[in-house]
Amino acid sequence: MDKKDQNEATNNMPDKIMSKNASTNSLDTDSKSSSIGSKHGNEAGSSKDTPFTYLEGEEDQDQKNDVTYVCPYRGPAYGALTITNYRLYFRSLPLRDHEPPVVVDVPLGVIARVEKIGGASSRGENSYGIEIFCKDMRNLRFAHKQQNHSRRTVFEKLQSYAFPLSYSGRLFAFAHAAALGSAPAAAENGWAVYEPLAELRRLGVPNDMWRVTKINENYGVCDSYPAVWAVPKQATDDFLRRVAQFRSRCRLPVLSWMHPKSQASITRCSQPLVGVGGKRSVDDENYLNCIMEANAQSDKLAIMDARPSANAIANKAKGGGFESEEAYKNVEVHFLDIHNIHVMRESLRKVKEVCYPTIEDSKWLSSIDNSLWLKHIKCILYGANRIVDKVETMSTSVVVHCSDGWDRTAQLTALAMLMLDPYYRTLRGFEVLIEKEWLSFGHKFQQRIGHGDNRHSDADRSPVFLQFIDCVWQVSQQYPNAFEFNEHFLITIIDHLYSCRFGTFLCNTEADRVQEDLKHKTISLWTFINSSLDQYLNPLYPSFTQGGQYVLRPIASMRMVKIWKGLYCRWNPSMRPQNKIYNRTREALAMQEQLVKLITERRLKANMRQTTQATSRLASPMH
Repeated sequence: MDKKDQNEATNNMPDKIMSKNASTNSLDTDSKSSSIGSKHGNEAGSSKDTPFTYLEGEEDQDQKNDVTYVCPYRGPAYGALTITNYRLYFRSLPLRDHEPPVVVDVPLGVIARVEKIGGASSRGENSYGIEIFCKDMRNLRFAHKQQNHSRRTVFEKLQSYAFPLSYSGRLFAFAHAAALGSAPAAAENGWAVYEPLAELRRLGVPNDMWRVTKINENYGVCDSYPAVWAVPKQATDDFLRRVAQFRSRCRLPVLSWMHPKSQASITRCSQPLVGVGGKRSVDDENYLNCIMEANAQSDKLAIMDARPSANAIANKAKGGGFESEEAYKNVEVHFLDIHNIHVMRESLRKVKEVCYPTIEDSKWLSSIDNSLWLKHIKCILYGANRIVDKVETMSTSVVVHCSDGWDRTAQLTALAMLMLDPYYRTLRGFEVLIEKEWLSFGHKFQQRIGHGDNRHSDADRSPVFLQFIDCVWQVSQQYPNAFEFNEHFLITIIDHLYSCRFGTFLCNTEADRVQEDLKHKTISLWTFINSSLDQYLNPLYPSFTQGGQYVLRPIASMRMVKIWKGLYCRWNPSMRPQNKIYNRTREALAMQEQLVKLITERRLKANMRQTTQATSRLASPMH
């Protein structure tokens, strides 16, 4: 398809060319003012009408001018469909003057599966075409005319570019970064947000009880763990290797967080390989004792097993299991009743049925309740609360695990750390939290999301990370002034979790990302976000007092948790706020900046006045 020259001309259009009316159905994050990944130039002309800004590396693959989008809200809309190597873009042809067009702008990474509807014998209006099932709660249906065979090429292009890994291709993130060329400036380099040794130093490690080890520098001890660990000082590297053999996937307990005063710690791991026969490991038992002894404030160690107790017992048949309080001295085991990835996937499917395309008012509450989604959210929040209580109130160290330690474990440790440490409630601190607890510790993003993979029914797919972000939103609703970032920031993360525009969430492990050289071959999502921070800041956050320096204890109750309509129901026009929240946020931030400036000026004047008065008193003669 010879459209390269058209692309190059179009790519020079400024960012603001995005239509204000464009899209009730587009990813909001692609229509903001941030310039990362978009071309800028003086030429605004193009040999064809392209009402969206092409990203660097984005090229046309197919275009059809006689396609009907079967919109579930406004009815059929006739217009043009463009497919690039990054997105599907549809824009209707308005039937009347001043009528806003219907726009659909979907990154291809969001697509879960594509199906043909109708055949050669299909009759009836809009009965022949393509249906697209998305990971962000949408289903999209496009009708084609049978006589011109336009459906075939559209279907083939969508398959090739939405699922490139299934067709020996590469994800768009690589083409995007390659086209950008030079690396971003150091101040904007999102890959530099998280530096493991710097984060450990912030936590006070190394110290008298904990040390840093690079035993896993080449990922030889545990291929799903980071290269740098913090472990009890008593534990030698050879000892650590022996302990790893008794843990599923060799994921032995390592430090996630330490209380700055009590030294109570949160460590994470996978289940012990106890099995049906009740195997024991003296090394593993001694190692947990080392973790307990590293905290002088308590003679107990709490083990938070994320699973229901029945599931933990059943895992013994597969060679796993849980710690026995008889074998592990001074240990108490708690089961947190959080269900597995398959239960969560089914629960989200039911939420989608409720929220899209239509919302049945009379059954809204009962349908949401029947999905059990809010019950699962409540269980995760409750589990995190129990960890916080042990660490903060009881000054007791906690070990957290589920089965393999990369799904429910990450939810619990990250949430507990967010509640305990106000640093993680800042925007950059939250980025560090995701990099640390989710990315470096091997949450399998590739398998859980299915980036570029057409196996939509893969049993490994599950909304684990989505649940975590939902929990963060729930906490922010109870503590609206405790977070530096806003809802739009969380939604942007979810959108680009799927989009494959950035390298942040690609691959399953840190080892995979190093092997793929993502830091040099893709752009970080944090580069994009940190280049336009004003969109993502919470005006209620008291920045001039460094935020809320307190521990959060959200109420984990069905009375308090609620469905996140701003995420799950955002494609329904009747559920969308009249004004974009980020516009109101910008106005509030501008007002806050003026107030802070005024306060600063008045404090400065007051200090100068006090200094002047003190000087005059010193200069006056004594009587």
